[in-house]
Amino acid sequence: MIQSIPALTDEQTSRFMQISLNGDPYRVHFNDTGGDGPVVVMLHGSGPGATGWANFHRNIEAVSRAGYRVVLMDCLGWGKSDPIISTGSRSQLNADTLCALLDGLQIASAHLIGNSMGAHSAVAFALAYPQRINKLILMGGGTGGASLLVPMPTEGIRCLNALYREPTIDNLKRMMDIFVYDPGSLTEELLRSRLANMLGNRAHLSNFVASLQANPKQFPDQGSRLNEIIAPTLIVWGREDRFVPLDLGLRLMAGIQKAEMHIFNGCGHWAQWEHASKFNGLALSFLAPS
Repeated sequence: MIQSIPALTDEQTSRFMQISLNGDPYRVHFNDTGGDGPVVVMLHGSGPGATGWANFHRNIEAVSRAGYRVVLMDCLGWGKSDPIISTGSRSQLNADTLCALLDGLQIASAHLIGNSMGAHSAVAFALAYPQRINKLILMGGGTGGASLLVPMPTEGIRCLNALYREPTIDNLKRMMDIFVYDPGSLTEELLRSRLANMLGNRAHLSNFVASLQANPKQFPDQGSRLNEIIAPTLIVWGREDRFVPLDLGLRLMAGIQKAEMHIFNGCGHWAQWEHASKFNGLALSFLAPS
């Protein structure tokens, strides 16, 4: 049932929670639309300046109006959450952070929507906490490993790593031009907002670089374990994704038991933003009770 609710804003839904990971305290920022409907958690990607709200601002309203409670977590090392250096699996770190957040919110289970790093994190969560997953939507990520068709690292990942090391507007534009299929859709306001997010906490930038130096494989290949995921899964990909090639999405499709896949033509790495209206309809149809 479509609900009549006022427009949502980042500031209005902004929250913080103190959590503990391996005995260490961290402050996690998240957005929460509230309500008593089924919970949908949205997990952002790893680009400099990424946040839950920034990555999914074209999707939150539609999902909320469909009756869901939407929670968007800023992973440790991004947005307003605490800085951290990840020396192990970033995917597992994010999954454990989400578990602690859900515990604090007294949420027993949720649907997960993950983009890029968020998809890696959602897969790690599904493997570590299978009883707490309802349905999964994975876009542009989910398992590591090399593409069979495209040289690795991809041009997009090379631009992302360069931006972390030199956070300039020129490097940001260079990355974003590869990020989406149609660079003409990128507004100056969006780029300036993203740059402000990047420079808002420079520790996040230097810590990401330090994390890669400590462990280059922040997102390990879960290909051998994908068959353990029993949650219904929707895989969404852009045919022209220049960050994470399409054949990695096909690997997810082959490995996850209850998976289906939708490929957008004329789409890069940001399917939920580039094709927001169609993506929202697709996601809501998939999340609806069977």
